[in-house]
Amino acid sequence: MPYRPMMFALALALCLPTMVQAATVTIDVRGPDGQPLTDAVVVVDVPGAGRATPRGPYVMEQKAIAFQPHVLVVPVGASVTLPNRDTVRHHVYSFSKAKKFDLKLYGKEDQRSIVFDKPGVVALGCNIHDTMSGFIFVTTSPFADKTDARGRVQLADVPAGTATISVWSPSIRATGNMLSQSVAIGAAGFATTIAIRR
Repeated sequence: MPYRPMMFALALALCLPTMVQAATVTIDVRGPDGQPLTDAVVVVDVPGAGRATPRGPYVMEQKAIAFQPHVLVVPVGASVTLPNRDTVRHHVYSFSKAKKFDLKLYGKEDQRSIVFDKPGVVALGCNIHDTMSGFIFVTTSPFADKTDARGRVQLADVPAGTATISVWSPSIRATGNMLSQSVAIGAAGFATTIAIRR
């Protein structure tokens, strides 16, 4: 039987695992005033990338009569601890579609935990202190984070290919306070600036 090197090479290629090229995605978000927008959530959805896995710990403190951090990004299924670091009591609640809950009054160094089992934005408030507000952004995507003081997010190991980038912030005047766009992520990476309009 004659030796067929071309067929052998093809068979070998079919047996090798497919190598998915991963890239770094860098997104800069600017507010309506043109300045860096802090605490904007950036999500990259890649078809077939799978779901985010809760690792934690995930904590949102009540401290100095405020929720800290103001915005917390967690994967679906995450358990978030809400400790009270203040000397006064708090009554934390949410009426959000993604998660409704009501944590009755609890005092300093007490804490409660909530499991967030649906994707969406969960707005938090305190029945005692009307000025307190916070947000827990629950996502299925393994590629999600919030912008830093420079208005920047860097997400590593994002598979190259077609993806959807979404930006959420309370300051975005759009349905769900979110903007989305389709992009092509190359093997060398992807970077863009997203400007929020008034």
